[in-house]
Order: sequence, then C-alpha cells, then structure tokens
Amino acid sequence: MRLKFTKMHGLGNDFVVLDATHAPIKLTRDQVRRIADRHVGVGCDQILQVEPPRTPDTDFYYRIFNADGGEVEQCGNGARCFVRFVREQGFTEKTEIRVGTLSGVIVPRLEADGRITVNMGVPEFEPARIPFKAARRALTYPLDVGTEAIEISALSMGNPHAIQLVADVDAAPVATQGPVIERHARFPQRVNAGFMQIIDRSHLKLRVYERGAGETLACGSGACAAVVAGIQRGMLASSVAVATRGGELGISWLGEGKPVWMTGPAVTVFAGEIEL
Repeated sequence: MRLKFTKMHGLGNDFVVLDATHAPIKLTRDQVRRIADRHVGVGCDQILQVEPPRTPDTDFYYRIFNADGGEVEQCGNGARCFVRFVREQGFTEKTEIRVGTLSGVIVPRLEADGRITVNMGVPEFEPARIPFKAARRALTYPLDVGTEAIEISALSMGNPHAIQLVADVDAAPVATQGPVIERHARFPQRVNAGFMQIIDRSHLKLRVYERGAGETLACGSGACAAVVAGIQRGMLASSVAVATRGGELGISWLGEGKPVWMTGPAVTVFAGEIEL
C-alpha cells in the first residue's frame, strides 16, 4: 500500500497528516509505528488522520495516533496543524472550523497573522473523569515516584495531565521521572507528565513527557494544563506565554467552567508517499 502524507509541525512537535476525507484509511498499530519511526519511516510524534464529519454540526473529524501506535483523545499542536492542512488542501474556506475528536468538539481559528487559535475546551478536575485514582478532588496531590514523593496537579484537557512545579526546567528529571509518571498506577489510561518552571505571573517554561511519544519539543494540551494548574494555585495571571523547547505558545483561561484558549504557529514541512 502506498500512502500519501504531509509532514507538519507545531513548534517542533511533529506530525504526519493523512487525508481520509475521500476514502477510509485503516492502519494497524504496527503500521502506525512504522510511519512514526525516525529511522525506517517518515518520523513523527503523532499521526493525524483527517476524516469527514461524523455529526452535522461539525466540519471534519480527526483522529490522533501516538508514535507507539495507540489512539489518543486530544493534541493541541496537532489541532493547529489540522487547520493549516485543511486550508492548504482547499477542503474549506472557513477561518473558524468545528472539528470532532475522540474527546469532543474543538473550534480552531486561523488568525490574520497566520497563527492559529484553538478553543481547547473546559478543563476537567474530577479525578474519575481525568482519570486519576484519588479519594476526592484536591488542588494538588502527593505522588510516589520510585523512592521519591512529588506534588502534582492532575487534570484533563481532553487528555490526562500531571503537572509538577520545578525550580529549573532545564535540570528537571524529565528523562527519568517522565516514563515513571506516564505509567503510574494511579493513572489508569497513562498520563502526560509536565515539568513547569514559573518565571513570573505571565511567563513559564515547560517540558512535557508525552504519553506514548516521550519528550516532545512542545505539547499544546500540556501548555494549557500547566497554565490552568498555575492559575488555580494562584501563581499565574489569566494570560500566559509558555516557552517550550520548540518555541512559544500563548495560553489564556478565565477560570473554572471556562474554556482554555491556545494560540501558536503551524508549519507544513513537505509532502510525500510511503510504501507500507
């Protein structure tokens, strides 16, 4: 099978985008891994599959597969690339589109300056809905990681996040703690592990060890989760610039019950075909 694809990235968080609007594409877990492999495939953090809408109130549906072959609910950087892709392919003339995902509808918007803003939805804090094993909702939770006890904020942005405050993000134990937190028994569907350094009330630095992908250069939903966690703890203002290793995202949140808004770039790198 020969498969056409487009390679894209949002702040270095890279994607292989597939067009399944005209004919369905059904990839096995092994095929997803092959495409994502940086040595024998195209190479990417996630594969994004663009599909026809599944409900009359949406314009498209999109599926997200991590590099390990598993399907996940949400990807903020991917959502921005999604908008760039459907516009460049001529699938829509709209600047604001409604997109169905595994976790619900998102509404990305193409801005006049070329950046893309995404309504990432309302954060979820109830442990059972993250999902996270805890007796009751709390502002922060202790978490045993090996022989060490850390403190995290746990929430869902359509996908689960564990956010840890660190003094120096560059020295944070992302490579060692990240995979342990990702597969922690208290997160039954695994979790994205965020390491956040607050610079001031309007700026933070972030690294994320993503579920099924490892550390990425940027994580859109992780940036949203970090800002929400910081605002809830009284450490951040309502609008924050998040510096990732791949670049900067703008995140804003007006408080509980309100959606999180994310603004950032999306770039097309090249198009090609792969033999599977």
